[in-house]
Amino acid sequence: MLNQGDLLSILQLGTGLFWIIAYMLIIKRGFQDKNYGMPMVAICANISWEFIFTFIFRHTGPQEMITLIWFLLDIIILMQYLIYGRKENKSAISSKYFYSSFLLALAVSFLIIMAMTYEFNDVEGKYAAFSQNLMMSVLFISLLLRRGNLSGQSMSIAIFKMLGSLFAGIAFYIYFRTELITILSIATFIYDMIYIFLLRKFYRRNRRKFAI
Repeated sequence: MLNQGDLLSILQLGTGLFWIIAYMLIIKRGFQDKNYGMPMVAICANISWEFIFTFIFRHTGPQEMITLIWFLLDIIILMQYLIYGRKENKSAISSKYFYSSFLLALAVSFLIIMAMTYEFNDVEGKYAAFSQNLMMSVLFISLLLRRGNLSGQSMSIAIFKMLGSLFAGIAFYIYFRTELITILSIATFIYDMIYIFLLRKFYRRNRRKFAI
């Protein structure tokens, strides 16, 4: 029988591993398709959270290394956005506004997460993490529908993203249950399933097999 400590470790490591795999698949698909695979606001929120809880309010135990790995992988995802995103949006926005809008979103994301950390006295960043995770799930759907194709995205990314979020939600439901985090976790899972359902429709429409 697993004790509570062992179960928490499994859920924590599972969360870290599934998200690491999701990030690596986003990077791989981005280079394959020469397009970014994570929405801009999600990139800004993720990399801000990971910077804050790697270098300012440092996590402890295995989460310290997990957060650092997430941060390093997100730097590559950010670079993909800056390279490929400018090309994708060239006709709609000038280079000057493309970079300035990114920097503004990055600064606002950083300040909001810092404010949430102090407001909720949450040096582990759990409220910010679950909030931006829900936002990211919605943004992935928006990106898919806006593009109207599978560029930068895959079913494998969606599944590992969903598993990482699900493991985190289960861990906090068992060991740190709050109404807000419970609602955020359930809503994230619902949107992740909608994203998977939509991806499946896109694969069928294009008669493509699920790709890594």
